[in-house]
Amino acid sequence: MSIRISGESAGPIVLAISGMTCGGCAGAVGRALSGVSGVVEAQVDLAGGRVTVTGTARAEDLLRAVEAAGFTGELA
Repeated sequence: MSIRISGESAGPIVLAISGMTCGGCAGAVGRALSGVSGVVEAQVDLAGGRVTVTGTARAEDLLRAVEAAGFTGELA
């Protein structure tokens, strides 16, 4: 699943996400990350338990959004 938002892009940030068990979870993580200022794209890999985020958002803000959505994340 990939969510793309127009804007500038920077290097990707890869997060390992705990607690994603279904497509609904992956969608929730993608939506949470798309709401973070500076996110251009959030590509969720449900099977791998990771998400790759491109844009200018800070890792701390991404992790905060993941946790607010009810999941646990860390830099991969």
